[in-house]
Amino acid sequence: MQKPPAIFLMGPTASGKTDLALWLSRQIPCEIISVDSALIYRGMDIGTAKPSADELSTCPHHLIDILDPAESYSAARFRKDALTLMQSIRERGRMPLLVGGTMMYFRVLLHGMSEVPNADAAIRRQILAEADQYGWQALHRQLAAADPQSAQRIHPNDPQRLQRALEVWRGTGITMSEWRQREQQEKQAFPFRVLQMALAPPDRRILHRRIEQRFDAMLTQGFQQEVEKLFRRGDLDAGMPSIRAVGYRQMWSYLAGETDYPTMRDKGIAATRQLAKRQLTWLRSWQGLHWLEYGTMDEPMPEAIIEQMRQHSLQLVNQHIKATD
Repeated sequence: MQKPPAIFLMGPTASGKTDLALWLSRQIPCEIISVDSALIYRGMDIGTAKPSADELSTCPHHLIDILDPAESYSAARFRKDALTLMQSIRERGRMPLLVGGTMMYFRVLLHGMSEVPNADAAIRRQILAEADQYGWQALHRQLAAADPQSAQRIHPNDPQRLQRALEVWRGTGITMSEWRQREQQEKQAFPFRVLQMALAPPDRRILHRRIEQRFDAMLTQGFQQEVEKLFRRGDLDAGMPSIRAVGYRQMWSYLAGETDYPTMRDKGIAATRQLAKRQLTWLRSWQGLHWLEYGTMDEPMPEAIIEQMRQHSLQLVNQHIKATD
């Protein structure tokens, strides 16, 4: 049987994903699942740019306000929760629309947990020492004996990829080829066919301006008072995942007397820009992605974006409607 459809709407912070998702939810039979590691926390509304109470009542979102800031959440738990919600949405005859900027959550949801482990610094140093002593050709022969598929794919004069393949094999006892095969199997087992879209401006200066404007708006709306309530609780600290969220970490530092107000503002904006940069880096390497780009964000929802969304989603939506008739 053909897999049921779902939509992923990704993008950097402040790119306009929420507005676009709200518009789309009024056009097609769908339910929104938040893919955001900060929106899960209750009492963290202004600094996370959480949809308003009116927006949430009109277009309910899943996985928002599900935890106290003292609690933690994992990508594995997100995958379990999201898959359960997607199935229940499907059973209601609607389409899951997953919206957010936590790229790791999207990746784990789509590909599963068989992600290649991070590098081990000690193993890396050993490999580099061997390369200095014996040369990369010798290390390539070593890789060929352990992982012929990777050795065939990686040229002996490509030390970066060669080093990584050896790190994985030595660190886990599992070859890079096996890790890739596991990941592909989990991706194929994903029970939905997904239209993946990313919303972003082609000119990063537009995004930077939006980030600064939004941060200043948060300050005007009472962001400091929101964090003060968390600060006064006494059971939270700067090392917790909730307080490490962009903006909250900088405001917490200000409330703790570690910095002044202008510095807090500047650091908050800078940290948000850095987050957006990391998100865009993830997206540029994402496979099968449809880009929704805009040259200006002077309008709440540019007609050009709506038209692109319409073109990308129309066939998928029509298929869904026919399947549920």
